[in-house]
Amino acid sequence: MKKLFFIAALAGFIACKNKDNNETDKPDPNAPKLMSYSIVATYPHDTSSFTEGLLFYKDKMYESTGLEEKSKLMEVDLKTGKAIRSTNLDKKYFGEGMVIINDTVYQMTYTTKIGFMYSLKDLKKIGEFKYDAAQGWGMTTDGKNIIATHGTSDINFYEPGTFKLLKTQAVTESGGPAVSINELEYIDGYIYANQWQYPYILKIDPNTGIVVAKADLTKIIERIRSIYPKADVLNGIAYDPSTKKIYITGKNWPELYEVQFSQ
Repeated sequence: MKKLFFIAALAGFIACKNKDNNETDKPDPNAPKLMSYSIVATYPHDTSSFTEGLLFYKDKMYESTGLEEKSKLMEVDLKTGKAIRSTNLDKKYFGEGMVIINDTVYQMTYTTKIGFMYSLKDLKKIGEFKYDAAQGWGMTTDGKNIIATHGTSDINFYEPGTFKLLKTQAVTESGGPAVSINELEYIDGYIYANQWQYPYILKIDPNTGIVVAKADLTKIIERIRSIYPKADVLNGIAYDPSTKKIYITGKNWPELYEVQFSQ
């Protein structure tokens, strides 16, 4: 009897363990889809540019760079990687993300809680704005609002001109916070975002904050660092709406890529 009881108990234990394993092996229904990518074209990028913002506006590429005493706002030639025109920030400011709305450039700074507005035609400063956040990181626009990140798992929506905070949306991945949301680009109804110090680009539904897909760019980062060991993190996503092309780069990277995502 003892032997039969032991066998029955063992069978029950194995069945429970198999059930647990099967439940563990089940895919997470909240997990983002894997977004594959391909490199379409490669362009040079200035290794002195500590890239914080990258975008296309009216078929021209613009870049915002950081670091004290080195921060700039530039129009950049895609084919050469060289600045066509630029303006320097005051040496005490660390430049961060930027966005352009109605021919006005908005650029945040890192820890000073202040941003600048420039006239697009000459990149001359025409105003300033303030924000109640410890840090300024990335910026983009959905055509109506300025969308910005501040080093957290939230994205904030601001009113152009006044920079009045309209709403804050938490960003989640698999049910938990998606940390260190950085440089942003609004593409076909979704926000694409870098994660600081991670090799990922996240595709975010701006209405829910849910990460619906993600791309792992580890191979590109490995390539970059084999070419230029001083290269820093992946950062910089730009979308040209007239050509439907997407571009990525990073801080102090020697190359900029046109990429195509699967989703």
